[in-house]
Amino acid sequence: MRKTRYAAVAFAAAAALSLSACGGDSGNEAGSGESGSGDKVTIGIKFDQPGVGFMEGNEPSGFDIDVAKYVANELGYSEDQIEWKETPSLQRENVLENGEVDMIFASYSITDARKERVAFAGPYFVAGQDLLVNADNTDINGPEDLNGKNLCSVSGSTSAQKVKDTLASDVNLLEQGGYANCVTAMQGGQIDAVTTDDIILAGLASTDANAGKFKVVGNPFTEEKYGVGISKDSDQCEAINTAIRKMIEDGSWEESIKANTEGADYTYNEALNPPEPEACA
Repeated sequence: MRKTRYAAVAFAAAAALSLSACGGDSGNEAGSGESGSGDKVTIGIKFDQPGVGFMEGNEPSGFDIDVAKYVANELGYSEDQIEWKETPSLQRENVLENGEVDMIFASYSITDARKERVAFAGPYFVAGQDLLVNADNTDINGPEDLNGKNLCSVSGSTSAQKVKDTLASDVNLLEQGGYANCVTAMQGGQIDAVTTDDIILAGLASTDANAGKFKVVGNPFTEEKYGVGISKDSDQCEAINTAIRKMIEDGSWEESIKANTEGADYTYNEALNPPEPEACA
């Protein structure tokens, strides 16, 4: 059972009383809701990343989900006021620009190109591209060891191609439809490694079916700052950053990382984590 702590009930009750007393617009902008009212906050997440953002039935789970719930609570929204919306990578900027979501927590790396269309709070985690291998593998300790090996490439992803282009030109790329398919192929001996962000790999390896069978190499070779995507006209950046800092300081951030990667033989990059949220533009 996850032990992730959220803000105290007393705080939520106080927030509800305060917001109720203030009244105001009933729009769907993050932070504008009245706790306990019919208002909702719509949060974009991934549905297909175990341990990070995963939807099983109507129940989301993962590190991104824990952070989203914590931040939403600090903004005055209870869990039953959150509406979860699937936001695949290629749709994230569009749904923010169109007002379909208020915030996005979806392994959403902060980049200059994305800042041209949307804004970010955070980061709340700094991931790094890494490798997942069988637990008993001893000859792959980084991307330079992949020459002559089979590396799983997921349709639509550039992670594996980046390795071939810049780090191991003789690696063989074998394409699969998704990372879960990559893990299955690795278990069957058809591939030697899978590559994407380290925490996503750890989430895959920590599922009940995979626990103890795979390990994250622990030699990340990029930096990916996961931010909270918001629209350019949002006024919630500072409040979101304050919530992220609180989650880190009270230990909930650390607990969530451990709970969502248990069984994966994974340690996050302590030189970069936990991060300090950047100044809001």
